Amino acid sequence: MSTSDPLGHWARHRNLLFTVSYEMLGSAADAEDVLQEVWLRWADVAVEEVREPRAYLVRMTTRLSLNRLRTLSRRREDYVGTWLPEPVLTTPDVAQDVELADSVSTAMLLVLETLPPTERAVFVLREVFDVPYAEIAEAVEKSEPAVRQIASRARAHVAERRPRASVTAAERDAVIERFRAATETGDLQSLMDVLAPDVVLMTDGGGKVQAALNPIFGRDKVLRFLTAVTPETLELVPVWLNGSPAIQFVIAGHRDGVGTMLVEDGVVTRLFLVRNPDKLGSVLEEVDLARQ
Repeated sequence: MSTSDPLGHWARHRNLLFTVSYEMLGSAADAEDVLQEVWLRWADVAVEEVREPRAYLVRMTTRLSLNRLRTLSRRREDYVGTWLPEPVLTTPDVAQDVELADSVSTAMLLVLETLPPTERAVFVLREVFDVPYAEIAEAVEKSEPAVRQIASRARAHVAERRPRASVTAAERDAVIERFRAATETGDLQSLMDVLAPDVVLMTDGGGKVQAALNPIFGRDKVLRFLTAVTPETLELVPVWLNGSPAIQFVIAGHRDGVGTMLVEDGVVTRLFLVRNPDKLGSVLEEVDLARQ
């Protein structure tokens, strides 16, 4: 690849840039918008004068994502009901990279959502992608000692809140399949067995479709909710979202939403259901293409 080939560098690093932006924003649509702006700026750069294209692109992506994140934070204050990250379609091989799969999981993205914007950027760049402190300092426009302090603070914050999945990938996949089968067949006993006593259900309708406005706590309440809203024509289609197996809801042939789960100690402890149509377009379109 020529050192003056902007398209070649872009193609090589695009997946990295998307993941950096997505983990900072929790929104695939906004990450794509950021990348579009990065590309437009990159196309005007004299690439032959850029010593390290990857670092340059990551720096540009980080700064634009930070700008976008501050705007999104204000919007989310007015969000109707529970906000959940926009799901992204992944492939089974992503799960083989345990750290990457964990970092894009719904549960982890919700933890990252509790960090201030700069801390979130520093954590993602350092802990997920192992970007050198000096490069991160340039990206967030802080001194290197300040970035090291921010990274330490962010690690402590995340460590206190991050889920501690104590199952293998095979055990996790088996639990998710048991949940899918029990829900689809209406087997309440099997569904009860696969849910933790203190399971938490979060649903995101964005005020555009019916969903619980607040999290639902406890197995009995979650079961009552699922029983009340599950139609007879429900089909649950296995898909891969955010680094692990997930489900797509199909009601009378209409694709209605998607669900991801956190599995700990052999049971589902967190259940995340996204029905907001604004967050489902790209996922459902890609699922359709994959099934053709």
